[in-house]
Amino acid sequence: MSAETPTPETPTSATSEAGRGSGSSLAIGGPTPSGPTPSGPTQPGTVAPDLPLRRNAAYLLLTTGRFAQAIGAGVGTFAIPLLAFEVTGSVGQAGLISGIGQAGALLATLPAGVVADRVNRRLLLVVAAATGTALWATVVAAGLAGTLGAWHLAAVLFGSSMVSAFVNPASGGALRAVVPPAQMANAMAVNQGRMAAVALFAGPVGGFLYGMAHVLPFVASVLGHLIEVVAVSFVRKPLNGRRTQQIHPLADLRDGLAFVGAVPLFRAVLVLITLLNLTSIALVVAINLELVRIGTDPRLIGLVDACAGVSMLAGAIVAGPIVRRTRVGRLGLLAIGTLAVALVVMALAPSYWVFVSMLAVGVFLYPALNAGFTGYLTVIIPDRMMGRATSLLGLTGLIAAPAAPVLGSALLEGWGIGVTLWVMVCAMAAVLVALACTRPLMRIGRPSAWAADALE
Repeated sequence: MSAETPTPETPTSATSEAGRGSGSSLAIGGPTPSGPTPSGPTQPGTVAPDLPLRRNAAYLLLTTGRFAQAIGAGVGTFAIPLLAFEVTGSVGQAGLISGIGQAGALLATLPAGVVADRVNRRLLLVVAAATGTALWATVVAAGLAGTLGAWHLAAVLFGSSMVSAFVNPASGGALRAVVPPAQMANAMAVNQGRMAAVALFAGPVGGFLYGMAHVLPFVASVLGHLIEVVAVSFVRKPLNGRRTQQIHPLADLRDGLAFVGAVPLFRAVLVLITLLNLTSIALVVAINLELVRIGTDPRLIGLVDACAGVSMLAGAIVAGPIVRRTRVGRLGLLAIGTLAVALVVMALAPSYWVFVSMLAVGVFLYPALNAGFTGYLTVIIPDRMMGRATSLLGLTGLIAAPAAPVLGSALLEGWGIGVTLWVMVCAMAAVLVALACTRPLMRIGRPSAWAADALE
């Protein structure tokens, strides 16, 4: 569970793909934006509004490529710690190798946003996917030759996470170029379904393939990246609008920081979504570690995450209609309020089946929230700023990812599961109150009005 940000892909991260609008506008530290300013056929919204997404060839190719890549990467990433432990014989070293992946993404995120705004997005997506194909292919080759080592695994995971950092901002702008604003909620709901499916199936598929042969999960990673190379190569519609002028990259980065810092909505997102991600990830870590501590069968522990995944997949299926009918701010209150109530029940009666049922209930609305908020951001962020803005907002997840496990395990070890859950209740309540008091968030309307809030 982690809150997304405008990387048309992020349960606690509400920023990457979906809804907004009843015509409210956002101040940006200067003139109030009055609406979108189309500048040619590469601007979003030029696709015929009545063309269904299922008949939008460019959209289908992009989505197919991203789904194949996500499944492949998820399967390979799942198997990395297992193979790392086998290669090193050390739990600590296996954990270090997995942690290196986060470092790669964190280091590359800000430069990736600058690059995504300066280059041809189709070319960037193809090169990134081809690089991922080559990286995972080296693992397969070394595994078959019996020469795979710990540092090789670490280097591949580091490189793969850097590739993902470049893909996310580019794919956000690419999606905006082929999907009209009126259909963005549906497109983002599909993204949420894809992410839920990956979260649900990557582990079991990775485990099954790893049991058959240790290199098979990495073969799946190679194939997933290769499919994305082919799919994106066949996209004929331009994926860029107006690019940034070729000034110094550091100047581009400063412009991106200034742009994000000037918008009250973005400043609020950076704080709220980071706290939401931190709480949600720490919650799952604490529950899993508590179940391990009391000797729960590993298969039952996996069932907790599986049930949450099924709930999110179901939530993704209905996310489109929910976003179209509900203002994003109210949807945020409903989603976070539902998880807060579920947390109260868990804190009052901390037991296995309560964890299973309440986590499933608590995350059901998260795909709709992610779809609504990230879709809105995808519509309002200017095309020339899409890469930098999505990368900067994406830091909300990257910052929380390494800190949340430390927080969850420390609370559990020091105070036990009861106190830990009540701390999570208080944190979620604080996010709920802050959200209700954050006017730029509460003013977000339904998808039909998103384009009226476009920033320039």
